Amino acid sequence: MASQRPRVFVTRRLPQAVESRMATLFDTRINEADIQLSPDELLAGLADRDILVSSINDRLDAAFISRLPPDLKLIAQFGNGFDNIDVEAAYAAGITVTNTPSVLTEDTADMAVMLMLALPRRLVEGAQVLPTTGSWPGWSPTWMLGRRLRGKTLGIVGVGRFARGVAPRARALGLSIQYFSRHRRPPQIEEPLGAVYRHRLDEMLADVDIVSLHTPLTRDTLHILDAEQLALMKRDAFVVNVSRSELIDEAALIARIEDGLLAGAALDVFGGSAGGVNPRLLALARASKVLLTAHMASATLEARVEMGETVIVNIRAFVDGHQPPHRVLPDLTARAARG
Repeated sequence: MASQRPRVFVTRRLPQAVESRMATLFDTRINEADIQLSPDELLAGLADRDILVSSINDRLDAAFISRLPPDLKLIAQFGNGFDNIDVEAAYAAGITVTNTPSVLTEDTADMAVMLMLALPRRLVEGAQVLPTTGSWPGWSPTWMLGRRLRGKTLGIVGVGRFARGVAPRARALGLSIQYFSRHRRPPQIEEPLGAVYRHRLDEMLADVDIVSLHTPLTRDTLHILDAEQLALMKRDAFVVNVSRSELIDEAALIARIEDGLLAGAALDVFGGSAGGVNPRLLALARASKVLLTAHMASATLEARVEMGETVIVNIRAFVDGHQPPHRVLPDLTARAARG
Protein backbone atom coordinates (compact mmCIF):
# COMPACT_ATOMS: atom_id res chain seq x y z
CA MET A 1 0.00 0.00 0.00
CA ALA A 2 2.95 2.33 0.53
CA SER A 3 3.57 2.60 -3.23
CA GLN A 4 0.03 3.60 -4.20
CA ARG A 5 -2.92 5.41 -2.82
CA PRO A 6 -4.83 3.33 -0.26
CA ARG A 7 -7.87 1.67 -1.83
CA VAL A 8 -10.82 2.35 0.46
CA PHE A 9 -14.42 1.16 0.46
CA VAL A 10 -16.88 3.26 2.50
CA THR A 11 -20.14 1.49 3.33
CA ARG A 12 -22.31 4.60 3.86
CA ARG A 13 -22.38 8.19 2.63
CA LEU A 14 -20.46 10.63 4.84
CA PRO A 15 -20.60 14.43 5.11
CA GLN A 16 -19.44 16.02 1.86
CA ALA A 17 -16.36 17.56 3.44
CA VAL A 18 -15.22 14.13 4.62
CA GLU A 19 -15.90 12.43 1.29
CA SER A 20 -13.98 15.16 -0.55
CA ARG A 21 -11.03 14.81 1.79
CA MET A 22 -11.02 11.03 1.36
CA ALA A 23 -11.22 11.35 -2.42
CA THR A 24 -8.14 13.57 -2.35
CA LEU A 25 -6.10 11.26 -0.15
CA PHE A 26 -7.32 7.80 -1.12
CA ASP A 27 -8.63 5.75 -4.02
CA THR A 28 -12.14 5.85 -2.56
CA ARG A 29 -15.20 3.81 -3.47
CA ILE A 30 -18.44 4.80 -1.68
CA ASN A 31 -21.76 3.03 -1.39
CA GLU A 32 -23.59 5.75 -3.31
CA ALA A 33 -27.01 4.22 -2.62
CA ASP A 34 -26.43 4.84 1.11
CA ILE A 35 -28.41 1.77 2.14
CA GLN A 36 -27.35 -1.03 4.44
CA LEU A 37 -25.54 -3.69 2.43
CA SER A 38 -25.85 -7.44 2.77
CA PRO A 39 -22.68 -9.46 3.46
CA ASP A 40 -22.43 -10.41 -0.21
CA GLU A 41 -22.85 -6.78 -1.28
CA LEU A 42 -20.18 -5.70 1.20
CA LEU A 43 -17.80 -8.27 -0.22
CA ALA A 44 -18.54 -7.10 -3.76
CA GLY A 45 -17.71 -3.54 -2.74
CA LEU A 46 -14.46 -4.74 -1.19
CA ALA A 47 -13.16 -6.27 -4.42
CA ASP A 48 -9.58 -4.93 -4.92
CA ARG A 49 -9.80 -2.83 -1.73
CA ASP A 50 -7.25 -2.59 1.10
CA ILE A 51 -9.38 -0.80 3.68
CA LEU A 52 -12.99 -1.02 4.83
CA VAL A 53 -14.61 2.04 6.39
CA SER A 54 -17.54 0.46 8.21
CA SER A 55 -20.39 1.76 10.34
CA ILE A 56 -22.23 0.37 13.35
CA ASN A 57 -24.91 -1.25 11.15
CA ASP A 58 -22.42 -3.42 9.27
CA ARG A 59 -22.34 -6.85 10.86
CA LEU A 60 -18.73 -7.95 10.65
CA ASP A 61 -18.84 -11.25 12.51
CA ALA A 62 -16.32 -14.09 12.38
CA ALA A 63 -18.05 -15.73 9.41
CA PHE A 64 -17.89 -12.51 7.41
CA ILE A 65 -14.29 -11.80 8.36
CA SER A 66 -13.30 -15.27 7.19
CA ARG A 67 -14.56 -14.30 3.71
CA LEU A 68 -12.65 -11.01 3.42
CA PRO A 69 -10.18 -10.67 0.53
CA PRO A 70 -6.53 -11.20 1.53
CA ASP A 71 -5.56 -7.62 0.67
CA LEU A 72 -7.97 -6.22 3.27
CA LYS A 73 -5.79 -5.20 6.21
CA LEU A 74 -7.72 -2.44 8.00
CA ILE A 75 -11.29 -1.99 9.22
CA ALA A 76 -11.66 1.69 10.09
CA GLN A 77 -14.96 1.96 11.91
CA PHE A 78 -16.87 5.22 11.46
CA GLY A 79 -18.22 5.24 15.01
CA ASN A 80 -17.27 5.08 18.63
CA GLY A 81 -18.92 1.71 19.18
CA PHE A 82 -17.55 -1.45 17.60
CA ASP A 83 -19.64 -4.29 19.03
CA ASN A 84 -20.72 -5.02 15.43
CA ILE A 85 -17.18 -6.25 14.74
CA ASP A 86 -15.69 -9.51 15.93
CA VAL A 87 -12.42 -7.91 16.96
CA GLU A 88 -10.90 -11.22 18.02
CA ALA A 89 -11.58 -12.76 14.61
CA ALA A 90 -10.14 -9.71 12.87
CA TYR A 91 -7.03 -9.81 15.03
CA ALA A 92 -6.55 -13.51 14.32
CA ALA A 93 -6.84 -12.76 10.59
CA GLY A 94 -4.16 -10.07 10.80
CA ILE A 95 -6.65 -7.24 10.28
CA THR A 96 -6.32 -4.02 12.28
CA VAL A 97 -9.50 -2.46 13.67
CA THR A 98 -9.90 1.21 14.63
CA ASN A 99 -12.76 3.37 15.86
CA THR A 100 -13.51 7.07 16.45
CA PRO A 101 -13.69 7.71 20.20
CA SER A 102 -13.72 11.01 22.06
CA VAL A 103 -15.61 13.07 19.48
CA LEU A 104 -19.20 12.41 20.55
CA THR A 105 -19.11 13.34 24.23
CA GLU A 106 -20.71 16.78 24.04
CA ASP A 107 -23.44 15.86 21.56
CA THR A 108 -24.39 12.65 23.36
CA ALA A 109 -24.50 14.45 26.71
CA ASP A 110 -26.71 17.15 25.18
CA MET A 111 -29.12 14.50 23.89
CA ALA A 112 -29.29 12.64 27.20
CA VAL A 113 -30.14 15.80 29.11
CA MET A 114 -32.64 16.91 26.46
CA LEU A 115 -34.45 13.60 26.93
CA MET A 116 -34.36 14.02 30.73
CA LEU A 117 -36.09 17.37 30.30
CA ALA A 118 -38.48 16.46 27.51
CA LEU A 119 -40.01 13.33 29.05
CA PRO A 120 -41.12 14.57 32.51
CA ARG A 121 -42.14 17.98 31.09
CA ARG A 122 -44.19 16.28 28.34
CA LEU A 123 -42.49 18.43 25.74
CA VAL A 124 -43.22 16.31 22.67
CA GLU A 125 -46.82 15.72 23.71
CA GLY A 126 -47.38 19.42 24.32
CA ALA A 127 -45.67 20.45 21.09
CA GLN A 128 -48.06 18.28 19.08
CA VAL A 129 -51.29 19.76 20.43
CA LEU A 130 -51.56 22.81 18.17
CA PRO A 131 -50.21 21.22 14.95
CA THR A 132 -52.50 18.22 15.45
CA THR A 133 -55.72 19.90 16.54
CA GLY A 134 -55.28 23.43 15.20
CA SER A 135 -56.72 24.81 18.42
CA TRP A 136 -56.07 25.20 22.14
CA PRO A 137 -58.70 25.29 24.87
CA GLY A 138 -56.68 27.84 26.81
CA TRP A 139 -54.64 27.79 29.96
CA SER A 140 -55.97 26.04 33.03
CA PRO A 141 -54.38 25.02 36.35
CA THR A 142 -54.35 21.34 35.37
CA TRP A 143 -53.32 21.68 31.73
CA MET A 144 -50.46 19.40 30.57
CA LEU A 145 -48.96 18.89 34.00
CA GLY A 146 -45.51 17.37 34.03
CA ARG A 147 -42.89 16.90 36.70
CA ARG A 148 -40.22 19.33 37.92
CA LEU A 149 -36.60 18.28 37.41
CA ARG A 150 -34.94 20.40 40.10
CA GLY A 151 -34.63 18.51 43.36
CA LYS A 152 -34.81 15.08 41.74
CA THR A 153 -32.01 12.49 41.77
CA LEU A 154 -30.28 11.17 38.67
CA GLY A 155 -28.68 7.73 38.74
CA ILE A 156 -25.94 7.23 36.15
CA VAL A 157 -24.94 3.69 35.16
CA GLY A 158 -21.33 3.75 33.99
CA VAL A 159 -18.89 6.65 34.29
CA GLY A 160 -17.19 6.94 30.91
CA ARG A 161 -16.70 10.08 28.86
CA PHE A 162 -20.39 10.46 28.07
CA ALA A 163 -21.45 10.21 31.68
CA ARG A 164 -18.85 12.80 32.63
CA GLY A 165 -20.43 15.09 30.04
CA VAL A 166 -23.93 14.51 31.43
CA ALA A 167 -23.05 15.21 35.07
CA PRO A 168 -22.33 18.98 34.87
CA ARG A 169 -25.37 19.53 32.67
CA ALA A 170 -27.57 17.65 35.13
CA ARG A 171 -26.21 19.56 38.10
CA ALA A 172 -26.99 22.84 36.32
CA LEU A 173 -30.62 21.70 36.15
CA GLY A 174 -30.71 21.11 39.90
CA LEU A 175 -30.40 17.33 39.89
CA SER A 176 -28.39 15.52 42.53
CA ILE A 177 -26.33 12.69 41.09
CA GLN A 178 -25.47 9.15 42.05
CA TYR A 179 -23.48 6.72 39.95
CA PHE A 180 -22.92 3.00 39.75
CA SER A 181 -19.84 1.39 38.25
CA ARG A 182 -17.98 -1.84 38.86
CA HIS A 183 -15.22 0.19 40.46
CA ARG A 184 -15.32 3.49 42.29
CA ARG A 185 -13.59 6.23 40.33
CA PRO A 186 -10.58 8.06 41.81
CA PRO A 187 -11.15 11.48 43.41
CA GLN A 188 -9.86 13.38 40.36
CA ILE A 189 -12.77 11.91 38.35
CA GLU A 190 -15.42 11.56 41.06
CA GLU A 191 -15.15 15.04 42.57
CA PRO A 192 -15.79 16.96 39.33
CA LEU A 193 -18.85 14.76 38.80
CA GLY A 194 -20.32 15.91 42.09
CA ALA A 195 -21.78 12.41 42.33
CA VAL A 196 -22.24 9.90 45.13
CA TYR A 197 -20.88 6.42 44.40
CA ARG A 198 -23.23 3.46 44.89
CA HIS A 199 -21.47 0.12 44.86
CA ARG A 200 -24.76 -1.76 44.37
CA LEU A 201 -26.91 -1.08 41.33
CA ASP A 202 -30.08 -2.35 42.99
CA GLU A 203 -29.72 0.12 45.86
CA MET A 204 -29.21 3.04 43.47
CA LEU A 205 -32.18 2.09 41.30
CA ALA A 206 -34.49 2.09 44.30
CA ASP A 207 -33.32 5.56 45.32
CA VAL A 208 -33.28 7.66 42.13
CA ASP A 209 -35.91 9.39 39.99
CA ILE A 210 -34.15 9.09 36.63
CA VAL A 211 -31.78 6.36 35.45
CA SER A 212 -29.46 7.22 32.56
CA LEU A 213 -27.40 4.47 30.92
CA HIS A 214 -23.84 5.25 29.82
CA THR A 215 -22.10 1.91 30.06
CA PRO A 216 -20.61 -0.10 27.19
CA LEU A 217 -22.35 -3.24 25.96
CA THR A 218 -20.47 -6.29 27.21
CA ARG A 219 -21.39 -9.76 28.41
CA ASP A 220 -21.71 -8.29 31.92
CA THR A 221 -23.91 -5.34 30.94
CA LEU A 222 -26.30 -7.16 28.59
CA HIS A 223 -29.75 -6.49 30.10
CA ILE A 224 -28.19 -4.72 33.07
CA LEU A 225 -31.71 -3.36 33.51
CA ASP A 226 -33.67 -6.61 33.49
CA ALA A 227 -37.10 -7.32 34.93
CA GLU A 228 -35.72 -7.77 38.43
CA GLN A 229 -33.80 -4.50 38.40
CA LEU A 230 -36.63 -2.53 36.79
CA ALA A 231 -38.98 -3.77 39.52
CA LEU A 232 -36.84 -1.94 42.09
CA MET A 233 -37.44 1.48 40.55
CA LYS A 234 -40.01 3.97 41.82
CA ARG A 235 -43.36 4.04 40.04
CA ASP A 236 -42.79 7.67 39.05
CA ALA A 237 -39.21 7.14 37.83
CA PHE A 238 -37.94 7.38 34.25
CA VAL A 239 -35.31 5.54 32.20
CA VAL A 240 -33.09 7.34 29.66
CA ASN A 241 -30.93 5.39 27.21
CA VAL A 242 -28.62 6.93 24.60
CA SER A 243 -26.12 4.06 24.72
CA ARG A 244 -27.11 0.55 23.55
CA SER A 245 -30.59 -0.93 23.34
CA GLU A 246 -29.34 -4.28 24.61
CA LEU A 247 -28.57 -2.77 28.02
CA ILE A 248 -32.32 -2.98 28.78
CA ASP A 249 -34.64 -5.96 28.71
CA GLU A 250 -37.02 -4.13 26.40
CA ALA A 251 -39.94 -6.51 26.93
CA ALA A 252 -39.66 -6.07 30.69
CA LEU A 253 -39.45 -2.28 30.34
CA ILE A 254 -42.54 -2.22 28.13
CA ALA A 255 -44.49 -4.37 30.59
CA ARG A 256 -43.59 -2.14 33.55
CA ILE A 257 -44.73 0.99 31.74
CA GLU A 258 -47.91 -0.64 30.37
CA ASP A 259 -48.85 -1.74 33.89
CA GLY A 260 -48.26 1.74 35.32
CA LEU A 261 -45.34 0.52 37.43
CA LEU A 262 -42.87 2.90 35.81
CA ALA A 263 -43.54 6.46 34.65
CA GLY A 264 -41.87 6.14 31.27
CA ALA A 265 -38.69 6.00 29.22
CA ALA A 266 -36.81 8.15 26.73
CA LEU A 267 -34.90 5.99 24.27
CA ASP A 268 -32.54 7.00 21.50
CA VAL A 269 -31.83 3.31 20.90
CA PHE A 270 -34.28 0.43 20.85
CA GLY A 271 -34.71 -3.11 19.60
CA GLY A 272 -35.74 -4.14 16.12
CA SER A 273 -33.98 -4.51 12.79
CA ALA A 274 -34.26 -2.84 9.39
CA GLY A 275 -36.18 0.01 10.97
CA GLY A 276 -38.67 -2.25 12.74
CA VAL A 277 -39.75 -1.24 16.23
CA ASN A 278 -41.77 -3.26 18.75
CA PRO A 279 -45.45 -2.32 18.15
CA ARG A 280 -46.03 -2.19 21.92
CA LEU A 281 -43.20 0.31 22.26
CA LEU A 282 -44.69 2.40 19.46
CA ALA A 283 -48.08 2.28 21.18
CA LEU A 284 -46.49 3.61 24.37
CA ALA A 285 -44.84 6.37 22.35
CA ARG A 286 -48.20 7.33 20.84
CA ALA A 287 -49.64 7.38 24.35
CA SER A 288 -46.77 9.69 25.41
CA LYS A 289 -45.44 7.18 27.92
CA VAL A 290 -42.25 6.66 25.92
CA LEU A 291 -40.22 9.19 23.95
CA LEU A 292 -38.43 7.66 20.96
CA THR A 293 -35.69 9.37 18.96
CA ALA A 294 -34.08 7.55 16.07
CA HIS A 295 -30.43 7.17 17.09
CA MET A 296 -29.85 10.93 17.06
CA ALA A 297 -27.36 11.30 19.92
CA SER A 298 -24.37 11.78 17.60
CA ALA A 299 -26.35 13.39 14.79
CA THR A 300 -24.66 16.77 14.51
CA LEU A 301 -22.69 17.89 11.50
CA GLU A 302 -19.77 18.76 13.73
CA ALA A 303 -19.65 15.31 15.29
CA ARG A 304 -19.90 13.45 11.99
CA VAL A 305 -17.17 15.57 10.40
CA GLU A 306 -14.90 14.97 13.41
CA MET A 307 -15.62 11.25 13.16
CA GLY A 308 -14.61 11.33 9.50
CA GLU A 309 -11.43 13.21 10.28
CA THR A 310 -10.58 10.61 12.92
CA VAL A 311 -11.13 7.81 10.39
CA ILE A 312 -8.73 9.57 8.01
CA VAL A 313 -6.10 9.95 10.73
CA ASN A 314 -6.35 6.25 11.53
CA ILE A 315 -6.02 5.27 7.87
CA ARG A 316 -3.05 7.55 7.22
CA ALA A 317 -1.21 6.33 10.29
CA PHE A 318 -1.81 2.72 9.25
CA VAL A 319 -0.65 3.10 5.66
CA ASP A 320 2.42 5.03 6.82
CA GLY A 321 3.40 2.02 8.90
CA HIS A 322 2.52 3.52 12.28
CA GLN A 323 0.19 2.32 15.00
CA PRO A 324 -3.20 3.97 14.41
CA PRO A 325 -4.02 6.22 17.38
CA HIS A 326 -7.41 4.60 17.89
CA ARG A 327 -6.65 0.93 17.39
CA VAL A 328 -9.05 -1.54 19.01
CA LEU A 329 -7.52 -4.71 20.43
CA PRO A 330 -9.26 -7.93 21.52
CA ASP A 331 -8.61 -7.30 25.20
CA LEU A 332 -10.40 -3.97 24.86
CA THR A 333 -13.64 -5.30 23.41
CA ALA A 334 -15.32 -5.00 26.80
CA ARG A 335 -14.93 -1.27 26.44
CA ALA A 336 -16.93 -1.01 23.26
CA ALA A 337 -19.07 2.05 23.64
CA ARG A 338 -21.64 4.66 21.43
CA GLY A 339 -21.40 6.71 24.27
